[in-house]
Amino acid sequence: MNPKPAITVSSRDLERLEAVLATLPFDAAARTQLRAELDRADVLAPEQMPANVVTMNSVVRFRTGAGESFQRALVYPRDARADGEHVSVLAPVGAAMLGLTVGDSIEWPGPGGAPIEVRVSELVYQPERSGDLHR
Repeated sequence: MNPKPAITVSSRDLERLEAVLATLPFDAAARTQLRAELDRADVLAPEQMPANVVTMNSVVRFRTGAGESFQRALVYPRDARADGEHVSVLAPVGAAMLGLTVGDSIEWPGPGGAPIEVRVSELVYQPERSGDLHR
């Protein structure tokens, strides 16, 4: 597996995610994984967030090595949906999406559960880039 790419998180997202973490049991796997991601993140003010970084509520297009593409929104747990299109930041792949930059790759559960490598090919929507700083 490739080393984890550097990640950037907005101070607003960090504050809100800290509040989410505070609601989880200390030993919850989702808490541990998200905490580890937040601990290694560079933190910037929302106004300083580069337009190519995955932030909360971003809509991300991924491309597989086979050239297939799909898109997912990174959301808070309350906004996750069973349709699979809205991925909770508490899901392992959601925590892995947070803070990625266009061009970064991560492992994604593929057909049958085997991991596949996917690359962030585009940010279809990023709240900070769109001026939605108080979402």
